[in-house]
Amino acid sequence: MTVQAMPTAADQLDVAALRASADQAQALLKTLANRDRLLLLCQLVSGERNVSELEQSLGIQQPTLSQQLGVLRREGLVCTRREGKQIFYCIDSPEALAVLQTLYQLFCNEESA
Repeated sequence: MTVQAMPTAADQLDVAALRASADQAQALLKTLANRDRLLLLCQLVSGERNVSELEQSLGIQQPTLSQQLGVLRREGLVCTRREGKQIFYCIDSPEALAVLQTLYQLFCNEESA
């Protein structure tokens, strides 16, 4: 008679699901790993901003600003709203918002400075 070991929690993990989650996390971190995109998202944490406000507050020139906002939109991290000629951006990813809030606590509050 052979005694089989009881499965452990590690044995019960769904490796395929873990890989898919890791792929999603990797994509998010890759998108955040750009200074201009990170600065843009930090401005959007407190609420919606239009392109002119973002350009003025960050000093990022229009071509770079448009390029990086396009990346954020393609990756599903921001969404847009048009009002006349102005386009407003806001964060559209709860995962990105959670990461940004953690980064803010670690690097942007007065205690970490």
